[in-house]
Parts: sequence; C-alpha cells; structure tokens
Amino acid sequence: MPYRAPMTHTRTYAALLRGINVGGNKKVPMAELRTVMEGLGHDAVRTYLQSGNAVFRSDRTDPVALARELEAAIEAHFGFRVPCLVVDGAHLRAVVAACPFPAAELQGKQLHATFLSEQPAEDRFAGIDAAAFLPEEFRLGDKVIYLYAPDGLGRSKLAEALARPSLLKGIDATTRNWNTVLKLVDLTTS
Repeated sequence: MPYRAPMTHTRTYAALLRGINVGGNKKVPMAELRTVMEGLGHDAVRTYLQSGNAVFRSDRTDPVALARELEAAIEAHFGFRVPCLVVDGAHLRAVVAACPFPAAELQGKQLHATFLSEQPAEDRFAGIDAAAFLPEEFRLGDKVIYLYAPDGLGRSKLAEALARPSLLKGIDATTRNWNTVLKLVDLTTS
C-alpha cells in the first residue's frame, strides 16, 4: 500500500448504501466494502450490520462528491450500481435532535428516518392524505422524512405511499430504523 500522509482536519461521515444484501440481491460483503472505502483514501472505516452502513473519516468536505466516488468504486469492484448517501456526524445528530416524534417512548422498529440527497419541496407531499394512514404519520425534516409506523416498516401503507417514484423523483433516498440511526450517531461521535 502506498504511503499516505496523515489526514488533518478530518470529518466523520456515515455512508448509507441502498438496497444491498436484500433477498440475495446485490451482495456486498462488509469486509470488501471496507477495503473499497480504504482504497479511496478513507480512514477508520467501520461497518454496521450487513445492510449498507459504513462510518469513515475523510479530510474531504463534500458529502455529495464522496457519495458519487463511492458509487463509482462499488460499481467498479462489484459490477453493479448502488445508490449511496453520505452524511456527516453533525447532520445525524441534528436529525435525532429534531425528531418530531417521542423517540424515547417508541420501539426502534416503529420509528424510521428516510435520508434524502436533497431537500424536497413540501408541496410534493400535498397529495398524501395523512388522515387516511393514521395512526401512521410522517414529518418532513432537513433532508429527512421521519416516519412513525407502529406496526413496523414492512406493514406500513404510508411507507409505500412515500416511496412512490413520482414523489421523490430525482432524489436518492434510503431508510434506516431509529435504532440504526442512533448507532450511526454513536459511531460518528466516537
């Protein structure tokens, strides 16, 4: 491995990969993902679960450029495209702090955060009849959709409605349950 000077002014990020290791599709072993990310020059690369969560340090400051670079590296290494979002630890902490639902009172499977590559206009959601989905609810935050689904994401009709391609057209999105969000906060803080 070539010599790299130590990084200065590093930031800690979470990479959120969408749609890997689900139902035998798009297999991305976490050890290989860590190797790919280290090959991009990232330090302290760690993965969490098998569902596409990685934490790393970088001296680069553009999360969008980091995501595109990771997408290209994954495609080159594994032979398929995987949409990626990269968010820094500060954004993750802000998502938790701004949660409009009583997270401490809920089970992790009941509360979800859908991370977005850009902020959608609120009027995109005007066609969703919120009352028709009760007791499920959603709120739009800063590049995040908070979803309360008391019976879990797999049974959520509101999650289906929010995932319609026309609703988030042009926006990359990936969802994590609240337990994973809290763990990512922890990993990007330590």
